[in-house]
Parts: sequence; C-alpha cells; structure tokens
Amino acid sequence: MTRSSVTFGSAGIEIAAHLYTLGGRTGGPQPAVVVGHPGTGVKEQAAGLYARQLADRGFITLAFDAAYQGESGGAPRGLEDPSQRVEDFKAAVSYLNTLEDVDDDRIGLLGICASGGYSLSAAGGDHRVKAVSTVSGVDVARQFRLGADGTQDPAVFRRLLDAAARARTAAARGEDPGALPIFPGTAEEADALRGAHAVEGFEYYCTARGRHERSAATFAWRSVDKLASSDAFHAVALIGPRPLLQIVGTRAGTAWMAIDVHQRATGPKELHWIEAASHVDLYDKQEYVDPAVDKLTEFFGRNLR
Repeated sequence: MTRSSVTFGSAGIEIAAHLYTLGGRTGGPQPAVVVGHPGTGVKEQAAGLYARQLADRGFITLAFDAAYQGESGGAPRGLEDPSQRVEDFKAAVSYLNTLEDVDDDRIGLLGICASGGYSLSAAGGDHRVKAVSTVSGVDVARQFRLGADGTQDPAVFRRLLDAAARARTAAARGEDPGALPIFPGTAEEADALRGAHAVEGFEYYCTARGRHERSAATFAWRSVDKLASSDAFHAVALIGPRPLLQIVGTRAGTAWMAIDVHQRATGPKELHWIEAASHVDLYDKQEYVDPAVDKLTEFFGRNLR
C-alpha cells in the first residue's frame, strides 16, 4: 500500500487529500472509498487510520481535509460550512472518476463523526455513490443545537447565535470577529462544562493521543448560524435502494442520531454495534477499530462488487 498527496477542486476551493493505492496490484479498475474526517479533525487522524486499514484490505481510499480546514484552502479558516462539506464529498468522487485505477461503478463513502452526516447527505443526492457507511456518525448541526446526547438546554444554542450575530457585525465594521473555541483548557473544565463527550474530545484532540498541529481548535463564528439551519439527515430517504451501514459504539452518547437515521433509511440498512466502545473510542483505539474495519470490509466487499 502506498500513500500519495493529491489535490482536487471543490466549488473553487483546493482540497488536500491522501490517496492510498494498492501498490503493484493488477486486474483492472478497483473499488474505492472516500473517507471523511470528524469535525475539527484532519486527514492524518481517524480518517487516515481507516483509509490505511481499508487500503490494506484491498480498496483504493481517499482521505481528505474539508475546505477551510487542515491543508485545504478556503477562508476564513476553521469555517464549518455544511453545504461545502457535502460538496467536498461529491468533489472527491469526481476526483476518483478521473483515475484509471478506480472503477467508477464501485465507489463508496465512509464518514466519521460529523462527516457521517455529510456523507449521508452527499450520497442521497449523488447516484455515483453505490454504498455509504458511517462510524460514530452524527449531524453536527443537531449536536450544536441539541447537544451530543440530545438533552442540551435550548438557551445554550441561543447564546451561541447571539455571539455569532455580534461577530458578523464586528466583521462588517472591519473589526476582528474572533473565533469560537471548541475545547476547554483542561479535561476537568470539559467535564464541568459539557460532560463526558467533551472530555472524550479533549483527550483525543488535545493530548498526545491524537493531537495534530493542523486539527482545528476553533470554529469561525459564521459556522454557528450556518449550522442553525442545516439538516444533514434530510436526504437519508433518497439513499435507498443503495445500502447503508452505520457503526456505533454501545457507550456512545451520540447513538440517538444513528438510530434516527436508521429509522429514516428506506433501502438495505444495518446499525452495527461495537460492544463497550464510546463515540471517540472508534477514532483510534485498535480494539474497537479492528472490528469496525472488519465490518466495513465485509460491507464494501459485498456492495462494491
């Protein structure tokens, strides 16, 4: 397996990606899987881990940085733009369509965390995608509005919208609008302010476990009002009759969103549980990643024939 750095365009923005190929393999065009990273993540973290392991199992894979994030272009930096995130997935499929080694009729999507929701939306509107899967998949807009576990006080998001409105006004006046911090300063602050999910995120993104220099620590304030009106699950019903696989940890506080998607899906669908795994455990803990990759290999092997 070899990894190459590549770029492709997405609505006028240059997207940076890693292409994992089957070095020396022959036998004609091969199946391929596009892998999207979690919110605030980059292609070198969870997305790269899954892309590498799926490549080892025989798939061409493409892990990319979302627009405005990582090594990809776009300004302001740290913007979480749902429509652009969906476009990035479609642009990644278009890039794979240009490669002789890729079979255009055997392309799938894998979205991790926030990319899970975006991959569902992209697949619903793009019939070039033959199968779609998620790992710890969420709609990040729902997560902002309702909280990771769905129990957040509505006042929390109203305060974020107030701050986003002030930031837009500041920018219009030529002032620095600042940015929204994603992580508290310590695990203790995360526990006090936002609960177990925030602690998990801090332990992955802000410690040696998963920290990466290009992983976003803040979101541009414009992200908040864009997320206010976004619904990554709106096109789930359009995915059928193509197959859908969702992989979720039994301890994931975000699992309610995968259950919602499962109930909306109209085609072949499976909600596959990884025993004892939390949401973030599935990013990098090999005892949980290995069975997830086994399931993904079986799913894509069967549906990207």
